[in-house]
Amino acid sequence: MSAGRMKSLRRRWPLARWAVPLVLFAMLLPFLWLLQMSFKPTPLILEFPPRVFFVPTLEHYVGLWQAGFPESFVNSLVTSIVSTLLALVFGIPAAYALSRWTGRGRFGLGLGILLTRMAPPIAFTIPFFLAYRYLGLLDTRTGLILIYMTFNLPLVIWMMQPFFDAVPASLEEAALMDGAGYATVFMEIVMPMAAAGIAATAILCFLYAWNDFFFALILTRTDARTAPVAVVNFMNYEGWEWGKIAAGGSLVMAPVLVFSMLVRRYLVSGLTAGAVKG
Repeated sequence: MSAGRMKSLRRRWPLARWAVPLVLFAMLLPFLWLLQMSFKPTPLILEFPPRVFFVPTLEHYVGLWQAGFPESFVNSLVTSIVSTLLALVFGIPAAYALSRWTGRGRFGLGLGILLTRMAPPIAFTIPFFLAYRYLGLLDTRTGLILIYMTFNLPLVIWMMQPFFDAVPASLEEAALMDGAGYATVFMEIVMPMAAAGIAATAILCFLYAWNDFFFALILTRTDARTAPVAVVNFMNYEGWEWGKIAAGGSLVMAPVLVFSMLVRRYLVSGLTAGAVKG
């Protein structure tokens, strides 16, 4: 490398060094603004110009607790976790079977499964509502779990198939020749080698279920109401309760941020592998 190029890189390095923090701050600014609003006293929320330094208060979080928000938070947590587990239980074996299928029609079947996930949710609103009303599943956690599992199942099959394709079939054949059963081969050889894909798929399924607003709004009333719907209820005819909205939004974001940070290594490796294989 020439001396002139080295000097040019040194001159540009300070800007490059600050580029990442500046971009990160710009991306996090809306979330940081929401968080500080949740601790700001009500008279200061709509103050202009906005006050940066203030005495924080917990009045909005106390108001959430008194308004029954914890029940909605638990509903979101239960429906998201259970629907994700069910989607993995049914989707992973289906993805493995599709990966090992050598007959005709494999591509068409995989494409058909993926197309079911591409349909807009509003197209299923009336059928699901009428069926749930007939079955008594309106405003129940079970109803939300079933619909979240239904929409996450194609995602699990589509994402997991490339990971199973990457597992050498020779390893399975060798284990079978040594006397291992199909269940043992699948659980002790195939599943550990696809662990990164399982983690990435589980995270995305959880996020889709956790962030759902449309189905929770249409299919629930009070008993199974989820956290995103509960936050919107603070926008009423009496006015918008910005403090509670900010506090509720911060609490809704917290589990997703914490969970994503804990498993970010698996998320990045899993999504990268799934993007370049198959």
